[in-house]
Amino acid sequence: MPCARGLDTPPDMSKHRHETNANPVDRGAAVGLVVNPMSGRDVRRLVGRAQSETPESKRNQLQRAVIGAAAAGAGRFCWVRDLFRVTERAIEYVRVGAEFDCLDTGPLKTSPDDTVRAVHAMRDAGCKVLLVLGGDGTNRIVAGAWPDAVLLPVSTGTNNVFPEHVEPTLAGAAAGLVASGRVPLDEVAPRVKLVRVRYEDGEERLGVIDAVLVHDDHPGSLLPFNASKIRRVVLSRAEPTSVGMSPIGGLLEPCGREDDFGVVVRCVGPGEGGRPLLVPISPGIYRTAHIQGCERIKLDEPVTFEGPGLVEFDGDRERVLAEGETAELRVVRDGPRVIDVARTLQYAAQHGLYVDRPHWHDEGDMIDGMPGCC
Repeated sequence: MPCARGLDTPPDMSKHRHETNANPVDRGAAVGLVVNPMSGRDVRRLVGRAQSETPESKRNQLQRAVIGAAAAGAGRFCWVRDLFRVTERAIEYVRVGAEFDCLDTGPLKTSPDDTVRAVHAMRDAGCKVLLVLGGDGTNRIVAGAWPDAVLLPVSTGTNNVFPEHVEPTLAGAAAGLVASGRVPLDEVAPRVKLVRVRYEDGEERLGVIDAVLVHDDHPGSLLPFNASKIRRVVLSRAEPTSVGMSPIGGLLEPCGREDDFGVVVRCVGPGEGGRPLLVPISPGIYRTAHIQGCERIKLDEPVTFEGPGLVEFDGDRERVLAEGETAELRVVRDGPRVIDVARTLQYAAQHGLYVDRPHWHDEGDMIDGMPGCC
């Protein structure tokens, strides 16, 4: 069902196809475009030293990704409207023979529910791959909404361990190669680890990278974390080359995406006997955590958080634990499949998937200063 158009929306934007091109695309190879218009724009960017992501930069990244996917064989793209019209403007002048379907998800709420409804609509529309522009928090919402999704996350958020820092053209190419079936899913997209949490009342939550118990904090705050108030960290990935919570473990016990274990870190307050660890807690900000212990945990091995404290997932402060209240956490490999861009393009090279291809038609390509490739 096409979404309702605003008064200033071009009449053909809810579903348009450009038949002037003859690119060999597969209409069944559908890629969903999931864009968080708010990622990389919160107060953490203002009080820290990170570069803010503008709607214009996201439009440019998304356009490059769409062209990469179409060149790889994807013939259909599903999208939903967003507050800043990022997707709509990104695809408005793309002329590569693909079909773009706007899915109706109802009124925008400017909340995580917008992403949940978008993901459900793309699942129901038959999307084979979701190209996600956002940070760890965005991907956590996507993973919770569609646990069996095939994702290609592109980094545009504040905490960016889960999504890849990759040229969007190549990210799109990998998504298109998998969506079109030219590269086998099992060869390049393993299931990822998650941190799963179960509270005493039966509520279940997840983190794609971390779950953290923090003292003297409150839900909804977007300020950088005070590292001296961190008490326990459970990590699916402990990356020394990242910022945020992940390097608290990564600088002590590195753990990557393919390692079949997680990491738990026990912290104390200043002056309580912990070993000081200088950590890049946010882009451009180092703070000191006090480490009491750090060790590997097996997959599915239980870890307990006990209140009082606040439980944080992937940078988002969510739920308060009362005095004596507990939650059980486990690192498990039951998350969505995530496409490895390098592995996908290596497969394409080894099997000659870009060799002897028909002429590529892109009306937006400028040749000799003139629009149109032919």
